[in-house]
Amino acid sequence: MPNDFLGIGWKFPIDADEHGHIIEARYHESISDAIWMIVGTARGERVMRPTFGCGIHDLVFATNSAETRSRVASEVRQALIQWEPRIDVIGVSTTTEGKNPTCLLADIDYRVRATNSRFNLVYPFYLE
Repeated sequence: MPNDFLGIGWKFPIDADEHGHIIEARYHESISDAIWMIVGTARGERVMRPTFGCGIHDLVFATNSAETRSRVASEVRQALIQWEPRIDVIGVSTTTEGKNPTCLLADIDYRVRATNSRFNLVYPFYLE
């Protein structure tokens, strides 16, 4: 396959198909799953790799302010730069979700290095 170099791995959350086989994430989906895993994992959560993850979870009780939104964007960007070598982070911005001031949306724009394809992923982060 022409996209084999992008990788194939377990789909997250881990699940099995009707035959009992682990469902796999392939190619660009594998990268998207990796981004969700990196941003969704708090640093220190993994015993064997305590520095893995993203620092946004330290901000869960912060107020929704410009400073918090800036720190969330910075933490997401740094975690992706450190832990996902298959992409270039083009930009990370945060906005508040509609009428819910406790939900920040981290809008992640990235480019897959091997194919130069651009993608966007929105990660919801809840304060309080």
